[in-house]
This record gives sequence, structure tokens and C-alpha cells, in this order.
Amino acid sequence: MRSGAVTGAARPRASALPRAVADRLAATEYDRVLAVLRDLAADDWAKPTACPGWDVKAMAGHLLGMAEFAASPRETMRQARAARRAGGVWIDALTALQVAEHACLTPAELVARFAAVAPRAARGRRRVPGLLRRRRLPDDQPVGDSTEPWTYGYVVETIATRDNWMHRMDIAAATGRPPVLTADHDGVLIADVAREWAGRHGQPCALTLAGPAGGSFRFGAGGPGLELDAVGFCRILAGRGHGAGLLAVQVPF
Repeated sequence: MRSGAVTGAARPRASALPRAVADRLAATEYDRVLAVLRDLAADDWAKPTACPGWDVKAMAGHLLGMAEFAASPRETMRQARAARRAGGVWIDALTALQVAEHACLTPAELVARFAAVAPRAARGRRRVPGLLRRRRLPDDQPVGDSTEPWTYGYVVETIATRDNWMHRMDIAAATGRPPVLTADHDGVLIADVAREWAGRHGQPCALTLAGPAGGSFRFGAGGPGLELDAVGFCRILAGRGHGAGLLAVQVPF
């Protein structure tokens, strides 16, 4: 197994998910995010989330902006160029742009626009050609305290879905509502995270994740045994909680 984050001229990270599985997870996650947004009460939208400076409404603005980003090549280029002009870390500039551009929308307008764009976002991601999926992003991406190269396919097939999923968990935590979790969707996504985490730290261990989306994993022979809630495990790896030892190794969402 490989140890640590890849940097510099290392091989860019690609998605480990079969393309058909990635497409299915993407479409289902858009549906689940929409269901969460539709179910929010009036006072939920102003509740703070785990992302500094974002309440639920701001987070929904980002989710909408990222769906629009995926739905249209023209919108992809517009947002990408605007984020580059803003300077700083590109992904931070992009998400800030998305939040700012949708700040004027009412909750009802956010929900309606997300409902309209989500199917197009899933379709747009499915249609990204293989040649582009294999290409390396122009900039290395931050993961914990390091940066590493990614392929476009890793973003399209893995990160875009993880981002939606984690923010769905964020909204559930912010509003005190239990998230919908199933083995055939969330369990597949979390298993992919667990395997990537194991590849990043490169150490033998046993991992038991509790809950409807959990499971048991063995990576190598020997090593420590870890038992956690499945969603809590992902939140720690995403930097939303303190992780010690192997749990200090972050995985991008």
C-alpha cells in the first residue's frame, strides 16, 4: 500500500469506482440532497453548519452552484474563470462565488432551481468523455497539509458525489434531523472512502463502521482495530472532527 499524500510529479489520483457505479451514486445523491432541501423548515435555513461562515442557506447555495457547474460546459467555464480571477486557493474561490451568487435567492427559489438543475448535472457528469476524465487537473489540490494531482475523472466520479453527500450530512447535523442512509448507496460511498483512506496511510488495520451504511474492513495483516460510526468516520477524515493516529489521515470530500 502507498503511504502519505502524493505530490509533485506523482501519478494523478483517479476514481476507484466503476463508472456505472459512480453514475448511479451521483444521481441518487442529487435526489437525496433535493429531498433534504425540500424538507427543511423555515427556521432551518439560518442554522450554522460545520463549514465556517456558512449557514444552511449558504451551503444550499454552494450545492446549487456546483450542480450548475456540472450541468453545463459553458457554466463550468464561467465559474472556473471567475474563481481564477478572484485569486487565492481556486476551490475556495469557486465555492465562495457560488454562495455569493445565490445569496439573494429565497429558500423556495433555491429548492426550485436545484430541482431543475439536478437531473442535468447528473447527465452532464455522465457525458464527460473518457479522454477528459483521464486528464490531469491544471493545479494540484489540497488534501490536509499537502497537495496532490487529480484527474478530471476523480472529480467527476468521486469528489463531486462525496461533496454532495458530506454537505447532506452537514445539514442533517445542523438541523438535528437523521440522514437517510442505506447500504446500497451510502454504504458503497463509505466503503470507497475507507479503501482510499487505507491506501493513503498504508498501514495494516481492521476497521468496523457501525450503522446502516457501515461495514467491516481488513487492510493487511495485524495492526490496530478501529470501531466508529460510519458517518462519524467520514466526518473525521473530512476534517470535521479531531482524528488521531490513522484517523489523522484525511480523505478529500
